[in-house]
Amino acid sequence: MSKRSDILEPSEWISTKRTGLVYSEVLGWIDLGHAQGGDITKLLGNINQGESGLGAYYQVEYSQKMYVLDHSAGTGKFIRWKIKKGLSLNEIHSIALSMMFACAAKFESYQSQWFFSWYTDSGFSGEDLSSDLLGFYRVVYPGNYQKRLKLISKKDALKRWDHYGAIGNYKNKGFLPLLFPDPDKNPAINKPVQGELPNFMKLVQPFKDFDSGKVSVISDDGTYFSFLSGGKREP
Repeated sequence: MSKRSDILEPSEWISTKRTGLVYSEVLGWIDLGHAQGGDITKLLGNINQGESGLGAYYQVEYSQKMYVLDHSAGTGKFIRWKIKKGLSLNEIHSIALSMMFACAAKFESYQSQWFFSWYTDSGFSGEDLSSDLLGFYRVVYPGNYQKRLKLISKKDALKRWDHYGAIGNYKNKGFLPLLFPDPDKNPAINKPVQGELPNFMKLVQPFKDFDSGKVSVISDDGTYFSFLSGGKREP
């Protein structure tokens, strides 16, 4: 759940930064945790491990989770797919993107349930999915994305927050960004507008050919729970 106090200067966004919020004229609000791409790094690592195995197919799991009480308890969603060994790198990236799309939507919907309302308003929060997608590209095509995103100063970002209100008030069920026009230039506008993804975030297309024998779904809506050091999954 993003808060006003999370807003940072662009210069504070370093590669290892895992928390915080910045505003981009290209992608709107960016949650640095979602944009870190750790989920994609883990997924691609598991795929590489499967590719080095002996079988003709291997299984991989992708998950998104949330934690409370200093990470002592958590829950989330996961999906598990079986992948044919020997696919091209482009196909692997396409599959990874499709897994993220499928699971992220389930996780955000899960967060939106009434029984989490005491803790978070983050389900489909306006910055979440576009930040997830940015995290994917930061891993698959490493580079200095900050320069491309037209980040604004903390002072100006705070001004947007104060004019439009908390980003959690605006829900976005797609991966296109929500943009919040400069209130100094557009004082009459009090709601965000939908933007477009930049070209550098359209390079990979999600995998769709599930009749090809290259991918099959083992679990499409699993739920994860963890308490202290333990954890369990329900398919």
